[in-house]
Amino acid sequence: METAMATKSRTGNARMDEQQTRMSAPVPAVPTPLQNHVKAPHRDLKAVDFWVSIALLGDTLVILGSQMLGFWIKFRSSWLPVGIDTPDMPFHHYVRLIAIGTMFLLSTFGFLRLYSSRNLLRYRDVAMVILKGTTFWLFAYLGLSLELKFNPPISRLYVGSSYVVCIGSLLIWRAIFYRMLRIESIARNFRQRILFVGWNRDAGQLGTAVETDRRHPYDIVGCVSAEGDRYQTEPPAKITRLGSYRDLPGILARKEVDIVVLADIERSFNEIVDITNLCEREYVQFKVIPSYFQMTLAGLHLESISSVPILGAAELPLDRLSNRALKRTVDIVGALVGLCISAPLIATCGLLVYLESPGAIFYRQVRTGRNGRNFEIIKIRSMRLDAEKGGAQWAKKNDPRRLRIGGFMRKTNIDENPQFWNVLKGDMSLVGPRPDRPELIANFKDEIPHYNARHACKTGMTGWAQVNGLRGDTSLVERVRYDLYYLENWSLWLDFQIMFQTFFKRENAY
Repeated sequence: METAMATKSRTGNARMDEQQTRMSAPVPAVPTPLQNHVKAPHRDLKAVDFWVSIALLGDTLVILGSQMLGFWIKFRSSWLPVGIDTPDMPFHHYVRLIAIGTMFLLSTFGFLRLYSSRNLLRYRDVAMVILKGTTFWLFAYLGLSLELKFNPPISRLYVGSSYVVCIGSLLIWRAIFYRMLRIESIARNFRQRILFVGWNRDAGQLGTAVETDRRHPYDIVGCVSAEGDRYQTEPPAKITRLGSYRDLPGILARKEVDIVVLADIERSFNEIVDITNLCEREYVQFKVIPSYFQMTLAGLHLESISSVPILGAAELPLDRLSNRALKRTVDIVGALVGLCISAPLIATCGLLVYLESPGAIFYRQVRTGRNGRNFEIIKIRSMRLDAEKGGAQWAKKNDPRRLRIGGFMRKTNIDENPQFWNVLKGDMSLVGPRPDRPELIANFKDEIPHYNARHACKTGMTGWAQVNGLRGDTSLVERVRYDLYYLENWSLWLDFQIMFQTFFKRENAY
């Protein structure tokens, strides 16, 4: 699902923090043209995830149905004369093969990025992936039928008939789905708004392609000039001019831009770093036309839009739907098991909390999660009821606000157990960067380089920074560095490693 600027690019910048400078101009008022130009509401990322899930569910049902129909054609119908000699083949003998075939084909589609949100509005691209994926599936199945001894053996006619039915059914289903997605109220959720910094020939080519080909999931918001009203090439009249480079903070603060494309060759290294950091703080992606790229290429990848090359952020492991689905499956199973096991412990600790400090047992607090969305976290109260009468503050060693039972709960992480419910609801994950409070983030995102980059995935009950002792009143810069490492190097094995270490790593747990 699309997020802030790519984390690998961010961490590349982190290695050169000594060269960073913030944009010195105060945040200006948003130029009037932007307010007039952008009419549609900001795209709904939850709606994007919903329609991607519908595509995945529909493909699953079509693939299952196609293989069942292939079985019927081979073993039950008279369409294939050579199939008449085995009319009594039990269906349950093929149930396992159908399940394996479905998972294999879906995995192939995931590898080919069929479920990337940017591809859903491109039917030709989807059709090519379907043809490639199903053809690979066909030859893989035929190879298995020749090399491995299944009992009963895999019928090659069954595989062939399933292949033909599957291709036709998937293409028809995706054509219907594509027509549905083109409804404006749905399609606008997939279109990302592009703002150009500067304007040149390549920017004009890209802008023309986006304006003329509605298969592109992009809208042009406008452009800002390098300085004053000066451009390398004059933008066409249909491109709204929104001010200058110094107006960027105010423009992005409106939350009506998804991608900033740098097309200005005159920006200095420090100014480019400033723009990337600004995009990061405002959850905006950052792209560069590579012929004018002045920065390190580490952590970037080359992509193109209508033959215009664009350097963008390298994909993170959790940008892939297959990885997110795998992580979500582990979260659901883990949360259910965790709630069942910890229920007696939660009840016991809750009673002890009430006896020591009568009042609410559970502590609810607004935290910020993936892509800057707020949610309400649940914990067992470990401090006095008036612990925050002086405002939000970090827990400290020997904190006088802490209850006696609270110290034990915080050291053993028992106070976090109710968050299994947050995980089950989908607000959090078992493992990820720990969520912070919005009022604290308002300061952190401007003071700590790359802070908001850690919100590229769901926040977690435990994290890589926490098991390395970075919790409570410890260095936020170091904590962010560990969180970004987790995002760049995520794997299911790393999640299991962090969960295991959580039971034994208690440094700075107070």
